[in-house]
Parts: sequence; C-alpha cells; structure tokens
Amino acid sequence: MNFSLLHPADQLVMIMHRIYSRGMTTTSGGNLSIRDDSGDVWITPAGIDKGTLTRGDIIQVKPDGTTIGPHKSSSELPFHLAVYRARPDLHAVLHAHPNALVAFSIVRKIPSLSLFPSVARTCKGIKLADYDLPGSSQLGDKIALEFATGSDIVLLENHGVVIGGANLFRAFMTFETLESSARLEALANQLGKVRELTPAQLALSETQHHLLMDDIEFKTRSTEELAARRDMVTLIQRSYTQGLFNATNGTYSVKLNDGSILITPYNRDRAYVEVEDIVRVKDGMKERGKTPSRAIKLHAKIYQKHPSVRAILVAHPIHLMAFSITEAIFDPRTIPESYILLRELKKIPYETIYQDMDAIADAITERSPALLIENDSIITTGETLLEAFDRLEVAEATAASLYISKSIGKVVHIKAEQIEELHKAFGLD
Repeated sequence: MNFSLLHPADQLVMIMHRIYSRGMTTTSGGNLSIRDDSGDVWITPAGIDKGTLTRGDIIQVKPDGTTIGPHKSSSELPFHLAVYRARPDLHAVLHAHPNALVAFSIVRKIPSLSLFPSVARTCKGIKLADYDLPGSSQLGDKIALEFATGSDIVLLENHGVVIGGANLFRAFMTFETLESSARLEALANQLGKVRELTPAQLALSETQHHLLMDDIEFKTRSTEELAARRDMVTLIQRSYTQGLFNATNGTYSVKLNDGSILITPYNRDRAYVEVEDIVRVKDGMKERGKTPSRAIKLHAKIYQKHPSVRAILVAHPIHLMAFSITEAIFDPRTIPESYILLRELKKIPYETIYQDMDAIADAITERSPALLIENDSIITTGETLLEAFDRLEVAEATAASLYISKSIGKVVHIKAEQIEELHKAFGLD
C-alpha cells in the first residue's frame, strides 16, 4: 500500500482506527492532523466516536482559519497549528493518551530510548512539556517551544504525548514504537534492573547487508513459492494483530526447495504487507526492485548450517523482551507444551547477533530451537513456518505466565524425572 497516495481524510481515518483498535486511545481521546502542500490542515473532529470515524467526519482548516466540515474541529487544534508554525518541516501531528506514556507523564519521567536499536532508530529525542489547560493557547505555546528545539516527541505532564512527523505514517510509527517501549520498560522494572544499550552498542545495528546485494530477475514462480508467500502474509498480519511485533519490525523467512529464501521486506508496514511485498533472495542476490530485511545475512547463515530448518522468525513480543532487557531467567519448564516446543531457550549477548553470526547459527540446535537475544529479539526456527510461529506464540505465552506468577507466588518448575518422562513420551531425544 502506498500510504502517500491516500487523501488526507482517508489517512487520518485509517491511522485513528489503528490507534483505537490497538487500545492506544479512547472513544473521545486523542486527535490527529495533516498539513497538506497547500497549507490546509486536516484534523479529526471533536466529540465523534474514534471507533466509527469516517472520512466525512474530518475537518479541513484553511490557512485563514476558515473551517470546512460537519463538526467542530478538535479542541486541541491550537497546539497542532502552533507545532506547524514552529516546525515548517512537519506535515503531521499525532496526539493521544496511551496507557504507558500517560503513566510516564503522571510521574513526570521520560521513557528510555535505548532499550532496543529499533527504538533508538525510530524515536529521535523526547522532551517534557509543563502542564497547562487542554485546548489553551498557553499549552500550544509550551508544546511548540519544545518542538522548536528539534525534537519530534513531546511528553505532556499529566496529559499524554504529541508526536510530529514528515507524514502521518512516520508519526504513527514513532508513536507505536515509543508506547511499546514504554510499556516494556514499565513491565521489565517488575522483573529486575533494566539494561540500556550504549551508543557504541546501538551503532552495531546499523548494518547495510540488505542494501549491498545485487539484483536478480526471477522469471518463474513455483507453486511452493506462491503458497509460502500466502502463508507468510497470513502469519505476519496475525503477528501484528497479536502484538508480537509492530508496524516496521519483525522478520519472517522461509527457505524454498531450490535454496531461495523468501523474507519480509525492509521498512514496510507489517499490518498491510502483501504477497508481492515479500522478497525472494537466492545466491546472495535479491529480487529486483525490492529490499530485504536487515536480518537477511543472519537468516542465510542459519539456513546454511541447519538444512532441516525451513523457517525462521524474529520478533519482539513484550513479555519475552522484558526478559531480554533484564537479568531475569526465562525457564520454559513451566508446562509440558512450553518445554516440548522450546526445550532450552538460551539468552545470547546483544553484540553476538551483529559481530558473530556463526555463533548465533551454532547456538541453534534440536535442544535449543529458539534463542533470546539481549536487548534485541527472539529468534525461533522450525521445519515448517507454522512450527516456527507456534514456538513464537508459546514462548511469549510462557513469558507472560512467568511474569504474572511473580505477583502470586514462587514458581515450581517441572521436575527432572518429569522432564525425562516427556522425553520418552514425545521422542525428544
């Protein structure tokens, strides 16, 4: 989907529905705007249900202040206009009250931007604006003052967050990433001390493998490839819906019988990925006109060392990531399903995924079909795409159970003799 070709009213409705459906605003809360090339500002209305918003509800505000539309514009219009005056480079403003960022706003702390490379890459600086009356010109002045310093993210004391972007999707991507990271930080604090990445560690993630590949033209498409593309899209979209990753993070790949690899594209919205977006790679060359995920070199290395592996998933679900950014131990000996699918889930140092891909590939074995990478991701493998996805779901569900158990009592893991029974009953040896 080419988001930029949609009318501003359609963009606003689409993104507001995504924000509302993911529980990041309420029926009456939050507002979005777009400033088009003519200087008109398109903004969501006041007092209209965010869950049923339509393009006909959107308000157009002319440069002279004239409004066109069936409703009153959002009461927060003054600060939207103030941001646009302060930052002529911005063409979209997003304001919402998501739970985690509101939590930070009411304790008046700024969330970390250094927990994961994707957060540091997407969220470029954050400021905290003093409290003032919603809808007032004074609040608009305070927000605009912070935006004028160059930051695209302003957390409002006891209120919510305002994010500016070159376009609405960019603002939404920043918003979704920041809220997810803030939720994770709050959750991980319950498990132990949160580990942040240093600037040097963050710099390791700026790999260029996916940009340096030669192009190849594939003239034929086997039924195996077509089926794999279809199944990948189904599970990618499901993963986004389930919160296993966000709009532009998360990588799925499948190895075909001819040695080709199908992999998710770089920087493409996972919620709307289509079969034609999937990138085919063979012999180190990428499908013409497409850019594969940054992780393509790692996936290729794993497939090379493990011929039985036919699918690899890299994801960032919140409960697992809480274990990845703390010293908390993830032990899957909780219920039989968790142990059978995950066995021994090793935690690998962050630097390894960028500095020693062979070590990552070697760490994957029959006894360790999934790896937890510190401050990065979980990698699951499988002989089929569905098996790798099942492992991902089970791993996140197990992490959630372990987290919840912290407030109930001490975890009792399955005993050694019971593990031995599972090995014999399910042929795990």
